[in-house]
Amino acid sequence: MSNAIDQTRRMLSLVTYLRERPGAEVAEVARAFGISERELIDDLNVLPMCGTSFRGGDLLDIDTDGERIWWHNVDDVAQPLRLAADEATALLVAARAVAGLPGLRERDRQALTRAVTKIENAAGESADASARVGVTFEAEGQVFADIDRALSEGRLIWLRYYSHGRGGMTEREVDPIRLVTEGHTYLEGWCRVSEDRRLFRLDRVAEIKVLDEPADPPRLEPRDLSAGLVNPAADDPEVVVEVGPGGRWVAEYYPHDRAEELPDGGLRITLRSADPAGLRPLALRLGRDGRIVAPAELAEQARSAAQAALAGYGL
Repeated sequence: MSNAIDQTRRMLSLVTYLRERPGAEVAEVARAFGISERELIDDLNVLPMCGTSFRGGDLLDIDTDGERIWWHNVDDVAQPLRLAADEATALLVAARAVAGLPGLRERDRQALTRAVTKIENAAGESADASARVGVTFEAEGQVFADIDRALSEGRLIWLRYYSHGRGGMTEREVDPIRLVTEGHTYLEGWCRVSEDRRLFRLDRVAEIKVLDEPADPPRLEPRDLSAGLVNPAADDPEVVVEVGPGGRWVAEYYPHDRAEELPDGGLRITLRSADPAGLRPLALRLGRDGRIVAPAELAEQARSAAQAALAGYGL
């Protein structure tokens, strides 16, 4: 999988590729772009929301039957683009905001800056309003930038990282392998503490240092992420969670074996986890909306953690 910037670059190339190859095969296009078919389908699900106008009507009419890809309005969207004043303003504000991201590669920042200048010249007075609007991002930008630098320079990194499974801060030395994005952005790397491959969520990195030592991850087959980042094994321990109507979102966010309807509108969810203790924060987050019912020792640990949390607030 790739980060959002790489995905955007790929999707722009994908539009040109598909325009020249009507009825292209899904497998062939995925191979050409070096991605899985699942990633390609994800891109194709986004493209119909893109077009030459955010008012609708000029969106890309692209669909697939799972084997071939069809673009039905190629000629319609191939006409020269004329931006209205509000469209130029929105585009300029967005471009300036992205250009200011600390994690952006310098060549991409320069390209965006050149594009902004061209749009300003074309928009004339219509561009004036955009100069009075600014957007800032609350994100793990500097962490992203440091990891991106470590990857490009082949250097080891040190992390102070919050681990849900361990319930606190840990310090790790990690040989970075790649950045991946699915909902959140993750670093995939070889953890020298665990002596295993691990995924680290960037928004849980409290501190990061790029070390002088060269990175030296073991030669590993790339993880197959086509089914998502979390792929429980068949022999992982089974956990049963019961949630009320307010906790039904668990079935959407956690891969599970089955979800059975309960009389109150909730669900009894059976899932597998290589580290069941890592689900204790889920129980705390659910609060009154759910509870772990099996295994018994995990249910007791979750209750104890909840009682300790309440005690900390004097409740």
